[in-house]
Amino acid sequence: MMLAVRWTLSLLFNIQMYLAMAVIAVVFAPWALFSRNGAFAACHSYCRWVIFTARIMLGLKVEVRGTPPTDEVVVAAKHQSFFDILVIFNAIPRGKFIMKHELIYTPFLGQYAQRIGCVFVDRGKRGAAIAKMKADVARSAADPGQLVIYPQGTRVAPGVVKPYKVGSGLLYEQLGQPCVPVATNIGVFWPKRGILRKPGTCVVHFLPRIEPGLPVGQFMKQLEQDIESTSDALLIEAGFHRS
Repeated sequence: MMLAVRWTLSLLFNIQMYLAMAVIAVVFAPWALFSRNGAFAACHSYCRWVIFTARIMLGLKVEVRGTPPTDEVVVAAKHQSFFDILVIFNAIPRGKFIMKHELIYTPFLGQYAQRIGCVFVDRGKRGAAIAKMKADVARSAADPGQLVIYPQGTRVAPGVVKPYKVGSGLLYEQLGQPCVPVATNIGVFWPKRGILRKPGTCVVHFLPRIEPGLPVGQFMKQLEQDIESTSDALLIEAGFHRS
């Protein structure tokens, strides 16, 4: 019985979440059209709405640990579900993401992502994709903010091991900015696939910065160690155990 109630609430939550995206996008459109600040305001409003309704409807609370950056940095984050995107974006003032190219065609999301300066990457082209990503990032650097990249390149379910890609290291080297690793356990409560959401407290942890200047190989090793060790600890804290 309880599972049926949670499933129903999760379904209703998902429906209102996407309806809210459309409503907020339309309401903010005139401001966003003429000012990038309007686009950021719309995106932050949407994130706050989803976080609020997740707590009210699902009993899913959010805890942000560490110090979210406000200056120009690379944010390299563990990615487990759609929800961690919203929590990270809500915690920083001018976030812009490295995103897969297909999302550019998603109604509302794609248009606002372009407006705030997100960089779209065709993951199937490998070397050419990396070269284009670096060029696009160089152009977007004219608008200060926090560039968010997912080092594993996709959502990874809790307990699944997936290698880190070199793209985050190349951007760290190119931009010469500090990198802020981010760990999370959100996938325990909001899985990669499916409708059911679980109550509890999910955590996004902004870790100590990795200062610029490290060789790419050393940077990648430290980045993976920092993110994976903290994410594993957060999974255990949330009651998750590897099978």
